[in-house]
Amino acid sequence: MEVLHKRMRTTEGSEGDGEGEVGAEEEAAAAEEEAAMVVGGSEEMELHIQRIMARIDQFTEKVSDLLEAGRTIFRNLTAEFEDRLISIHKEQMEKWQEEIKELRAQDASNEASRALLQNAQYHLLQNVDNGS
Repeated sequence: MEVLHKRMRTTEGSEGDGEGEVGAEEEAAAAEEEAAMVVGGSEEMELHIQRIMARIDQFTEKVSDLLEAGRTIFRNLTAEFEDRLISIHKEQMEKWQEEIKELRAQDASNEASRALLQNAQYHLLQNVDNGS
């Protein structure tokens, strides 16, 4: 930040305020100071940047591992979900088929009872007609 501030001051001073040589000496001194700070700060900054890059790599690796773990979990869940859904469908179909079977048996029993009653009614009417 300080280097940037000095650069701005140096640039402002060189715009031609009529200070000529005095400004040039200050510029040279500022440039040397800036170079020393940049070189001195460069190793420190490079180390800091390397630490950040290492954290980026670690974070990227963690995200990659989490994604892979998530994919595995979802694959397993998907398989379990499909199996369970198919099982539920099969159970429901069996229930409905059993219900249809019971309804058909009940209908057959009702038809047999109706036929028996109709036959009894016919015989009663025959007996009434024969008795008159």
